[in-house]
Amino acid sequence: MADRKVALVTGASRGAGAGIARGFGELGYTVYVTGRTVAPGDAKGWDGSVLPGTVAETAAKITELGGHGIPVLCDHADDAQVAKVFEQIMDEQGRLDVLVNNATYIHHQLITKMPFWEKELDAQKILDVGLRSAYVASWHAARIMVPQGSGLIGMVSSFGATCYMHGPAYGAQKAGLDKLAHDMWHDLRGTGVAAVSIWLGPQLTERAKISAEVEPEQYKDLIAMAENPEFTAHILDAIDKAPNREDLSGQTLVGAEIAKELGITDRGMERPSHRAMLGNPRDRNEAAIY
Repeated sequence: MADRKVALVTGASRGAGAGIARGFGELGYTVYVTGRTVAPGDAKGWDGSVLPGTVAETAAKITELGGHGIPVLCDHADDAQVAKVFEQIMDEQGRLDVLVNNATYIHHQLITKMPFWEKELDAQKILDVGLRSAYVASWHAARIMVPQGSGLIGMVSSFGATCYMHGPAYGAQKAGLDKLAHDMWHDLRGTGVAAVSIWLGPQLTERAKISAEVEPEQYKDLIAMAENPEFTAHILDAIDKAPNREDLSGQTLVGAEIAKELGITDRGMERPSHRAMLGNPRDRNEAAIY
C-alpha cells in the first residue's frame, strides 16, 4: 500500500521494541525493524536461558498483523550501519513518519541488587547503545523529516529517569532520553516534526517474565499490572494525530496518562500511571541559551 505510514523501531528483535513494532503493524504501518539477532540463541535471559526473537520474526509478525514488516540487521553501536538503515528507508520509501528510539544495551547484571561499583564496568554501555545511539538515529531522522515537513521522534523511557531504578547507568540513560526529546523540541519548533519521550509502565516482555521468576517478590506486583508493549505504538500514533501535537512535543509523558487523555486503551484496559509511587516527569522548560 503506497499510503502506508513508515516507522522505524530500533532494537526490535524482541522485548518492548518488538511489541512496539507489532503495534504499528496492527495499525497498518510499513515498519523497519532493526536489531542484531538473526538466529535464536544470540540473546540470553537473566537466568541464562535462550530468549526468542529475531528481526525477521518480528517483521513477519508485523506483516501477519496487517502491516508491512522489513527486517534490517543493524548494530546501533556502529554509526555506519545506522546511516545505511536510513539510506535504505529513503531509497525504498522516500519518507519516514515515525522513529522510535528503543535500542539499548542490556547488561546481565542490570537488575542485580548491588552498588554500581560492584557491577562490571560494561554496565555503562547502556549510555552508548541507549542514549548516544538515540541521538545518532534522531539526527538521521531529522534530516529526513524536517525537509518533508512532518514526523515524530519517540524516545522509550521510564520512571527510572527520576527515581532510582537498576542503578546510575540505567537512570542516566533514561534521563538523557527525556532531555534529548526536550531539547530537540526547541530546535524542531515550526518544522512540523515533534519529539516526545514516553515513560512506559512495566512491560510484558520475555525478560520481564524471567525477572518475575528470578526476583519474584520484587516483580510480582509489577507484572500483574504490566502493559502489552504494542500499547506504546498505539500511544505514539495517537500523539502524532493529536490536535495538540505541538503542545505535546518536547514533553516527557507517562504513557498510561497520555493514553487516557487521547482515548487509547491497552487491549480495552486502562493502565495505572505509577506516578504517585515512582515520581513525576520534569516539566518542559521554555528557557533557551544558544
